[in-house]
Amino acid sequence: MRGHSRRPEQVAETLRQVITDGLTREVRDPRVGFVTVTAVLVTNDLSHARVLVSVPGEEADQTRALQGLQSAAGFLRSRAARALTTRTVPELHFELDLGLAHGARIDELLNALRREERD
Repeated sequence: MRGHSRRPEQVAETLRQVITDGLTREVRDPRVGFVTVTAVLVTNDLSHARVLVSVPGEEADQTRALQGLQSAAGFLRSRAARALTTRTVPELHFELDLGLAHGARIDELLNALRREERD
């Protein structure tokens, strides 16, 4: 019964770890050399996951990285199936993170620094 209580946030976090780990250790595709998973957003029914990634380099590099990720999606999804306790394993959709998450993270860090300065 445990499978039902997994919330999208928990599934998203597990997916982020599994994908990051898989990319670091097992996916040997040169196209995905320096991909960073910045966020994973899972639909409420757990059927789909948007995996936001940041890729350094030119647009051509980014396009190649996304192709590499998409071709590794089946492998990453089967790893995710082992890590998740859910009956449904989301379909993985890779997208470029166009700096929104990154910008928010930087703002967060800057605000934290400002708070420290005030104290």
